Amino acid sequence: MMSDENVGGVGEPSFNPLGSVGPSAMGSTPAAPQPKFDPYAEHMRKPKLRPVRGFPAQVGNQVLLGLADARQISDKMVVAPPAVQYVLPLLDGIKTLPEIVAQVGQGLTEPVLESIIAQLDDAGLLFGPRFDQLLADMRAEFDSATSLPPASSNAFVQAVVSQKLGRQPTDAELPELGPAHLKEVFDEWMTKALEREAKPTFDELPVAVIVPHVDYPRGWLNYASVWGRMRVADRPDRVVILGTNHFGMSTGVAACNKAYQTILGESPLDHDMLREVQAALGPANADLLLANRYDHEREHSIELQIPWIQHCIGPDEQGRHVPVFAALIHDPAINNGLSYDGTGLALQPFIDAVRTAIDKLGGRTLVVASADLSHVGPMFGDQQSMAGQDQAADAARRKTMQHDQELLELVRQVKPDDLVASMAWQQNPTRWCSTGNIVAALMITRPERVELLRYMAAIDEQGMGMVSSAAAAMY
Repeated sequence: MMSDENVGGVGEPSFNPLGSVGPSAMGSTPAAPQPKFDPYAEHMRKPKLRPVRGFPAQVGNQVLLGLADARQISDKMVVAPPAVQYVLPLLDGIKTLPEIVAQVGQGLTEPVLESIIAQLDDAGLLFGPRFDQLLADMRAEFDSATSLPPASSNAFVQAVVSQKLGRQPTDAELPELGPAHLKEVFDEWMTKALEREAKPTFDELPVAVIVPHVDYPRGWLNYASVWGRMRVADRPDRVVILGTNHFGMSTGVAACNKAYQTILGESPLDHDMLREVQAALGPANADLLLANRYDHEREHSIELQIPWIQHCIGPDEQGRHVPVFAALIHDPAINNGLSYDGTGLALQPFIDAVRTAIDKLGGRTLVVASADLSHVGPMFGDQQSMAGQDQAADAARRKTMQHDQELLELVRQVKPDDLVASMAWQQNPTRWCSTGNIVAALMITRPERVELLRYMAAIDEQGMGMVSSAAAAMY
């Protein structure tokens, strides 16, 4: 249930819970009354933990264990002593609290465990009525809106404007100043990325591109290497964005039926594309296509492409941005392209349907594979730090980059089946997170050639993680 993030050793076990907090209260002890354990609630007497992620949480001079919703449905998190990690694997919905206390031992008492369970439930981290209500509210809000509001891209805009002003912008200042400042940053990045390139523009509109979805400060060079070249290409009639499902519940392909809103305006949903894809899929698969549309609510891999599209392709003469159809693609190496559990939409029917829709609609379609590659280092479960000049760190970096290049060569040679087979055989040792959308882009567009424009890897200063990405164009 927990992520592989390294939260350090537990030392002397201690189970005194600190409580659940909202995002703004991280690192502080909440003043509000603490949630109460309900001995009559079945979901508390036999608690079942939802998917959570663990991370170091600094509280005063202590490094504790933070727990947050891996699906990002709940905004609350729980801050607890690291010893709580002994408890979490036992929250399986079968064991009672007395059974858990007896199995853990090490000073854990039933009243303390009851307090921990109450905190987890209050934060929506247990299956039960609290989580059910959070999920229902999120889905109702999603279905009531015609467009998805900005999240990750807006946070970047706020940071840029704050830097310019030397303070946080007001609610009125952000929409007034944000567009110009964002465009300025994008233009600077594109100029820098392409200033020494022999071919700084696309001679023709590619049928597909590969662009990262890592945050802008770490991935700007690859974003700019693709979108900067797009500014003089023929305008597409539509953009199909294929992303990675980082947090959602879908076990297969999950499409979205919303427009996308950013500080630069709204990219409308391509209703025609959605309609034709659904028609080509048939009723049953069409229902599966949108069954987990809610996974797009907090998914950044689609959203982070939208401002670049809006700025570099731009609005038409009527001021309308190019319409977008977006889908999140699962990993085809896990179950040979079928959904993970056999109940979701498989990859091949989706690919066939998108190809049929593109052919029927005609015009120019640009497919975007919003893809990151390797994720290595301690924050992803590895022991070896990725920073520094020592031999071990250097060897780890070289091994990862060599692995990336071997797999990217299969992309360059337009061998999606070989890429899937290689990933399945090697069991994805460096945790490529976007095999699915790269393979889908290759299979949908069937390019004659793929040009790799740039490859890079970004490492944090502590060496806790390295994320690699590529910029490429397909013709």
